[in-house]
This record gives sequence, C-alpha cells and structure tokens, in this order.
Amino acid sequence: MHFIHALPLTILVTMSSSGIANTCDTGHLQSPINITTTHKQKLPNLVFDYKSSSLVLANDGHTLRIRINSRSQLKVGKQIYTLSQIHFHTPAGDQVAGEVFPMGAHFLHKSTSGQLLVLVVLFRQGEPNKTFNTLLSNIPKRVGPNQDIPNTSIDIQTLMPTEKSYFRYMGSLTAFPCTEGVEWIILREPITVSIEQLSTYKNTFSDNARAPQSINQRPILESI
Repeated sequence: MHFIHALPLTILVTMSSSGIANTCDTGHLQSPINITTTHKQKLPNLVFDYKSSSLVLANDGHTLRIRINSRSQLKVGKQIYTLSQIHFHTPAGDQVAGEVFPMGAHFLHKSTSGQLLVLVVLFRQGEPNKTFNTLLSNIPKRVGPNQDIPNTSIDIQTLMPTEKSYFRYMGSLTAFPCTEGVEWIILREPITVSIEQLSTYKNTFSDNARAPQSINQRPILESI
C-alpha cells in the first residue's frame, strides 16, 4: 500500500483559562486512529519477555487495571521497554479499515529513557478467553487503589495472539492531557472474547474509548 510521508508539523498548543495546555483538542499526533493506508516494510521483531505475575487489580471507575509487578519486558530492535500495567477499553478505540472492535487491551510500557510505548491487543467477539474469566471474577467491587488478589497469578501471554505482526505509529495518551510522542504498536491479529464476558465486564464499566483522531499525514507502518 502507498502512503504519504509525514510532513514537519508545528504542534499547536492552546492554553485554557486555567493555564492547562489543551493538547487533546489541538494536537496533531493524537490517538486512537482508524488505520486505512499503511506502508509495509521490514520492522523489528517484537521480542517478549513477559513473566507470570501475581494478580493485582484496580477498579478506577472507568476501567479495570492490571498492575504488573514482575519484570516483564518488550524488546523492539535495540530498545527495551518495561511493562507496568494493562487496562481495557470498550470499544477498542483503534480501528482497522473501519472495523470497530468491541474491546482492546492497552499494555503500557516505558523505556529507561522515559519513552512511553502502548501495545494494543484487539478483541473480536467469539470464544471466551480463560484468563479474562479470572479477571472478571476478581473485579474490585469498589473504586479504589490496587488490590492484591490472594493465591492468584496471571500469565500475560494468554492475553495476546500467537501471531505478532503489527502496525506502528506515533501517537498520544488517549486521556487528558493527551500527551504526544507516545509510540503505538497494534498487534494485527485479534484475540476473542465472548458476548457473555463482554456483558459481565460492562455491568461494571461503561464504554470508555476515545473516538478515532485525524491521522494528519502520519506514516502508519505495517510489518511484513
């Protein structure tokens, strides 16, 4: 597929009356996006060193957060990122050729230099996910800080597809203050979640996805 190279962009930042930069409204590298046109090329393999972790969950009122307390890492080329947490969005936010996925998992990473990377796993409706059942049965009933779930661990790899081909683009945080300069990697192959699991999740959490944002001539890379 063909694409237009990204042009130099002046990131416009306006100040509200409170003095807070409103990048969510004026930024040019915002997430999520609808991936339509990509540039296919040889990209670095994703090398996962995700370890099982004791289960620590938080209900923040908007989503279920999994706090990762094992030293789980992702290597992209020569850069190593450490996984800190996983949380969920319904619907996924990022779309592929206009397809809306009912759920997405965001794996939040940071390098030693402070570079943020979000890896996204997309969900399609289908067979239930066994690990997601464990999460659903342990959602904290009250909004609050992290809670250790006794005698329970999580194998992070079971929340990922077997195939690790991906899309990559430069984006932002999806919630205020929508900070830009965040690396986004979206695994191309979705995993499945059942309609019953989605229904159970939505009994606690309302839809929380941000609408797709303008691409603004950003190059969207696709691994081959």
